[in-house]
Amino acid sequence: MTREYLVFYEKGASNWSAFSPDIPGCGSLGDTLEDTRANMREAVELYLAETMKAGEPIPEALATSVNINEFDPNHETKEYFVEWLAVTLPQPHSFTQDQAA
Repeated sequence: MTREYLVFYEKGASNWSAFSPDIPGCGSLGDTLEDTRANMREAVELYLAETMKAGEPIPEALATSVNINEFDPNHETKEYFVEWLAVTLPQPHSFTQDQAA
């Protein structure tokens, strides 16, 4: 099963960065937009797997916009890219008594 999270990409002086407002603290970097997209997908999928492993709920994909003024109030960055990034949701693991022992 997949889910789409809003992801915001920002062009830096020598790389790209990415974050999703629905997954605070989960971000990524890359040399190109394509690298950053792949790195972000991997980061989100790992975050979701570890969240599920810890027994916590998977964050819903609720964000529909990003307020640029919150993180770039002077609008110094001139190149942004926003997309719905499809990620694979982790599958719940079912444990038998033999596996749990």
